Amino acid sequence: MSLIRALSKELEARSDDSLRALFAARPDLVTPTVPDFPALAARASSRLSVQRALERLNRPQMQVLETLHLCTNTDTGHSASAAGLRKLIPGSSAAALDRILASLQELALVHRAEPPHGTPAATARQRHYLPVGSLKDVVGIYPAGLGRSYTELVRLQPAFAQRAVQLVSELRRSGASIHDATTPMEAALALQQWTSSAEALQEILSSAPERTTALLARFRNWAMGAVPQAQRKASIDKEGPDVGPVDWLLARGLLVPLDAAHVELPHSVGLALRGGAIINDFTLSPPVPELGRTTAALRRNAALSAISETLRLVAELLHAVGEQPLATLRSGGVGVRETRRLAELLRVSQQQAGLLLELSALAGLIRLDVDTSAWIRPPQLEWLVLARQEQWLWLVNAWLTSERVPSMVGQPINGNRGGPPSHRSASGSTVVPLSAEAQRPDAPVVRRRILEILHELTDEAGFADGTAPVLDAAAVLQRAEWAQPRMARRFSSMIRGVLAEAELLGLVGSGALSQLGAALAEEKPDAALAILGEHLPAALNHVLLQADLTAVAPGYLAPELTAKLVLMADAEGQGPATIYRFSTGSIKRALDHGYDPAGILAFLREHSATAVPQPLEYLVEDTALRHGRLRVGAAASFIQSEDEGALQELLSGPKTAVLNLVRIAPTVLVSSAPPREAAQVLRSLGLSPSLDGADEPVIRLRATAPPDAARPVYTAPRMAPGAEEVDAQLAVLRQGGSAVGHHGSAAHLAGEVGTQLGLEALQRAIRLKQRISMNVVDSMGNATLEIVVPLSVSGGRVRVYDPARETERVLSIHRIIDIEAAEELHQ
Repeated sequence: MSLIRALSKELEARSDDSLRALFAARPDLVTPTVPDFPALAARASSRLSVQRALERLNRPQMQVLETLHLCTNTDTGHSASAAGLRKLIPGSSAAALDRILASLQELALVHRAEPPHGTPAATARQRHYLPVGSLKDVVGIYPAGLGRSYTELVRLQPAFAQRAVQLVSELRRSGASIHDATTPMEAALALQQWTSSAEALQEILSSAPERTTALLARFRNWAMGAVPQAQRKASIDKEGPDVGPVDWLLARGLLVPLDAAHVELPHSVGLALRGGAIINDFTLSPPVPELGRTTAALRRNAALSAISETLRLVAELLHAVGEQPLATLRSGGVGVRETRRLAELLRVSQQQAGLLLELSALAGLIRLDVDTSAWIRPPQLEWLVLARQEQWLWLVNAWLTSERVPSMVGQPINGNRGGPPSHRSASGSTVVPLSAEAQRPDAPVVRRRILEILHELTDEAGFADGTAPVLDAAAVLQRAEWAQPRMARRFSSMIRGVLAEAELLGLVGSGALSQLGAALAEEKPDAALAILGEHLPAALNHVLLQADLTAVAPGYLAPELTAKLVLMADAEGQGPATIYRFSTGSIKRALDHGYDPAGILAFLREHSATAVPQPLEYLVEDTALRHGRLRVGAAASFIQSEDEGALQELLSGPKTAVLNLVRIAPTVLVSSAPPREAAQVLRSLGLSPSLDGADEPVIRLRATAPPDAARPVYTAPRMAPGAEEVDAQLAVLRQGGSAVGHHGSAAHLAGEVGTQLGLEALQRAIRLKQRISMNVVDSMGNATLEIVVPLSVSGGRVRVYDPARETERVLSIHRIIDIEAAEELHQ
């Protein structure tokens, strides 16, 4: 029976709760909706879906699945049970293997099957399983780290096939007890039998050179290795007393050369090295790392400090980009010169400036202007007016779901991305901020999983004495490699960067998972928002003016206060207690931005906890006297209103920044925007401006009260289908039933079901060298029944051998409407 049809039958027999659990574990199966159970089985058996499912398996599940794959044959229907697998997995129990096989069955990665022919009655009563058909393509050519069989190597390595018969002859002349062979396939079978047991291999290795055992130990976990001059013609007849272990193994076929620099340890040799077991390190318990400790207070203070500093720097960055957009390179991204300029303005390193740029961009706080090819701040940015905890949640949710990796900034483009930023590739090029090289489609999955692992390790540590476990990259990586071994390389390349980004956002404090990180790991953003609102100090709205022409911020300032203060003074230092120094140049800058002396002093009096020092008053007034009284500027339109308060709101509102408004009289503002564009912006704010004539640049306001609108907070998109979508999918499946019979052909099936069934039949026939019957449609729509032997399939085409014409042909798969095994036609 077709594996897809068998799986379809099993899925149809499941309960709704079992299907819900399947869809929760593999959401791609119902995205988009499937019409019936055969389509569901076809999608569950597809290579991409199986690959995604395997990435979520832990090490014991993966070891059992790979062992099942090696012990079964989906073409002949030879299945295996937990009792059979137990012999090949020392340290396991039948009960544990049964539970793991049942979990794999729940994930639709294996399904129940009939026991092999001739199985004793007692064994036949046990549950037997077969894996999905595409598992062979997904696990790769070295399942469980074991190599290919001699027969496969003879078939796929022409050089070894030519050498195999001579190799067996040399072994027989040297006294080895190996069967004679006259063809490459006979030689492969002879070698396979010669190395079929651990005892036989030990006897063979008894006369090996001294370092041979140590060399073979390197192949214990992986079948392929790099060996210089692997294809050299080693021969037993020409061996000298000083023969090396590589030559000795090659001469006896215990290593098979793949190319000039690589060799492979055949399956039977690798299995014998492991004592006849496929898995030797089976354990159901994850590794427990040794963790340090930090106090809960230190963890909390470090997290809150990091959050406050990040919010302050992001606000300053947005102000800097609003004042001067960031130019981009021709190849994309922000160059070193612009990054250095921004780093000097923020008083941070270039590496940190790049991180902040990436964080701001992935959260949508800055965007690329297609007209100028520069990164700008959107004119109406809600983030600036949100509460600090809401600003933080906006950044964190955007970071969790973004496919960009900020920590890749500064790393070599073609080098080791896991190394330090100072390491450069051979070409000397590194990843620049906001470039395409910092894109990683798997970043959201890796971030979410690392956060969950941090939470798991913290809970398992169970420190109850007011301390928290310190989790470094090595501890997290060790657990990740056990929890999801097929994603180990992705974790290792991103783990340090993700932890650094999490610390920047306060999810990790002093090396330990913070309460905020734990709440987000449990997918409770509201709880994290409440925790942060309770502990994060409110932004201050005042500074301390001093007689040395400086203003000291006693804490983190409100973004709107910082934006105005940096126009009047130059910021110095880092951290919350920033010092702002007033000078002639900074006062001139404020005057150039439309402030007058009275306005500057009024602003300082309003936001100073102390009186304005006399030296500062003199500096403002003297600078204003020397500042040009005549001002020249561009104005495309005027906005006039008798309501001075309404005009003041327009001046200070972030949504009107795009108009570049300047007050030239108590009731008149000028704008660089054309009248109609300015009127459109005002209408979007709930105002009712009127244009005085078609060509008049005067805009009059008739209403001044924009409606209150709720400020949206960035929220993470949903990754899995909701309960209503799952219920709707279940209803479709139960109504659709099973559209494909369990013993019929794949004729006239449309969509992914027909494609998967057709590919399954083709690949099975190729492996078994079996004739098939195909209905092939020509360009005129005429169908012709042909009996051929398929040879290979790739790229939407199948290469076949036509016995009637004694020729090979290549056919397009989309022209094949029906495939059956030719032998089945005569049954």
